[in-house]
Order: sequence, then structure tokens, then C-alpha cells
Amino acid sequence: MSKKTVTITNNWTGKQVDLPLVEGSQGPYGIDVRPLYSELGLLAYDPGFFSTASCSSQITYIDGEEGVLQYRGYPVEQLAEQSNFLETAYLLMYGELPTLTQLSAFRTQICHHTMINESLKNFFHGFHYDAHPMAVMVGVVGSLSAFYHDSLDIRDPEHREVSAHRMIAKMPTIAAASYKHTIGEPFVYPRNDLDYCGNFLNMMFSTPCEPYPMDPLKEKALNLLFILHMDHEQNASSATVRLAGSSQANPFACIAAGIASLWGPAHGGANEAVLEMLEQIGTPERVPEFIRRAKDKEDPFRLMGFGHRVYKNYDPRARLIRKTCHEVLAQVAPDAYNPIFELALKLEELARSDDYFIERNLYPNVDFYSGIIYRALGIPNNMFTVMFAIARTVGWVSHWMEMMGDPGQRIGRPRQVYTGATERVYCPIERR
Repeated sequence: MSKKTVTITNNWTGKQVDLPLVEGSQGPYGIDVRPLYSELGLLAYDPGFFSTASCSSQITYIDGEEGVLQYRGYPVEQLAEQSNFLETAYLLMYGELPTLTQLSAFRTQICHHTMINESLKNFFHGFHYDAHPMAVMVGVVGSLSAFYHDSLDIRDPEHREVSAHRMIAKMPTIAAASYKHTIGEPFVYPRNDLDYCGNFLNMMFSTPCEPYPMDPLKEKALNLLFILHMDHEQNASSATVRLAGSSQANPFACIAAGIASLWGPAHGGANEAVLEMLEQIGTPERVPEFIRRAKDKEDPFRLMGFGHRVYKNYDPRARLIRKTCHEVLAQVAPDAYNPIFELALKLEELARSDDYFIERNLYPNVDFYSGIIYRALGIPNNMFTVMFAIARTVGWVSHWMEMMGDPGQRIGRPRQVYTGATERVYCPIERR
């Protein structure tokens, strides 16, 4: 069978080249455009990488038209409802669901690395008391290579694995410490007798004065949110981690770069913006007014939490979070937060029945309901993106390990179409 190709012709010169098609296990073919420049002298132009595959990967598959999200072939719905954080983390990192023995060993490895060096506590105190927790996260995570430089040989698979374990283990500890610093409370050490999500909640909300009463429903809700946020293919932050890693930077620097990218309001900060929008709307009676404003191109108001770069259908993560909202709010915060949830439901109902949103495939995305749950769990707004970072660390280290284990990996070097001035002659300053 002949190899599938696409023929590209340069009409200016008459030259043409056959570009091989790259077939994945699911989804559209890719076109190997590497000969495009060498054979035709042309560059592929794709601002925002809407139609560009920057790599091949076996980790996550998305079908945006059908609303499908799979981790290593497993539908995210199954994992979110039946698995737990560490089991799913193992799956993303190693490609298969663990046996009981493998999961026990993995949990032991993660627990072994949950503490951070005591000297890092002084680093936290160097930040202003009202520093944004994401600013603290970027700085502290980037500094880890100065404390854990015993396993930074990126050519050694064991070193890569240890660094990945450290990142997954220490991220909740660093996140909780960032929060404690902003409210002036003492840091709480991790407890390895608790599950991953329970340990984080304890570090966030317990104090030396009194323990934190662990609520299984809160743990369950956080476990679901963390699984749903673990990975999402080549999003901005994961692509940033891969690009930074392609230069052979140490893994902690790569993850810090991913955190910085995630911090952007167009990426990880959207769920915070959703809550601000709902508070601006105020009551269900005002929803039609804001629906009209969202459709008015002259109005600066934007409907947050609807639509997605990839999904042209209902985001499968949003459906699961919506269901969990009902469970959490009914038990944890029946009075304080139900009005916000009812407002969100009303907004979704009207938007999904409006031709404007239907024609544009604007369905609720993962951010629309996640902030409501976080608030019900007691997580402050400025920690929402930090929660995203804790979960997405698993995806980041999985992509980093996959990329570093690829023998064909090369440093990323995007090209550009230059639109600046052509060659000019320097003019001395006294003549300008």
C-alpha cells in the first residue's frame, strides 16, 4: 500500500512537493510539513496554532465535535466517577491503570515527597502579605531546583521520574502554604495518613489550635475536580511546559513556566471570572438583560464560562461538575451558595435555548460550574487558579516525561512571517 500524501504546489515557481500524512489512533490525520520550507521555500502560517499539531502524544484524546475527552483511552467520565486522583495520575504518567501493588508503591513514593525543605519557609516570608498565590507559586516552584538538585539529570529516566513524583507531591503543600501566608496563619505540615485531596484540605484549613473536620463529600468533590483538570491535550500551559522542556531546562523551571501560562485569565483564571460575572448579574430575573448584552457587539459585557477553543459540543467536564454542584450544595452549603447555583442554572437554560448561542456552539465549559464548588468548599477566589495548577501538574509532568523520553525530540523553534521594515541604512543621531 502506498503511503498517503498531500501534494502542495507553489504556483509562483511551479514546484510541488508530496507531504506525508501522519495517522493517529483516533482523530484527524496530520500533514508532515517539514519538507515545506526546504522543498518549496514556504512556511506554514497558523497564528494561535488552530490547525497545527506540535507533537505526537499518547496521553489525552479530545473530539471537540462529539464532546469526548479520554485519558489514555479511558473516558474521563468513568475516571471521575470511579477512580481517584493518584490512580488517575498513575494512568497519565505510565499509560496503564495500576494494580493494587503498583498503586500502593506509587502512593508511598508520593507521600515520601510531600514535605518541602524547611528553608523554603523563609522564601515564603519574602513575599508581600497580599501577594497573589499564583505569583507565590511561580516563584517557589521555580526555586525547587535549588533545593532538589540530586535528580536533575534529564537524560536519566530515574531522575525524571523522581522529579515528576516530587512535583505531584509538593504542589499541594506549596499551594496551601501560599494561602496560609496570605492570611497570616502558620503553615500546616502534610499528613501522609490522609488521601491526596484530604491532605490538601487539611493543610488549607486546619490550624495548630484545632483540627479540620474531614468531610467525605468535600474530598469526593475535590477528587472529581482534580481528575477533570488533570490534562487537556496541548493547551497553552502544557505546550509551554513542552517548549521550555525542549531546551533541556530542569523540570521545576518547566513546571514554573506552565504555572505562569496557566495564570492568564484566558486560561486558568476563567472560573474566577465566572463567579464575578454571576455576582454582577445578581438575580435570576436579570439574566435576560445580560443575555441581550452578551449578544450586543457594542456592549463590553462578555458571557464567561461559555464556549471553548476545542469543544463544539457540551464540555463533558462541565456536565459532571454540574451534577456534583447539586450534591455538594445540598449538603455543604444549602443556604449560602444555592442562589448563585440557581442563577447559573437559569443562565445556562436561557443561553442554550437562544439561537445566537446555539448557532455559535456556545455551551457551558469546565469553568462555568467549578468555581461554585470551590467556593462551597471554602476555597477563596484567588486560589481557584492554584487549584487548577495542582491538578494540571499531573498532565504537565506526564507530557514532560513523554517528550524527554522521545529519541526524536528537538528544541522547539517556531518560525514567523516577517512583516517589519526591509533593509535600511543607519542614520547618525545628529541628522535625525
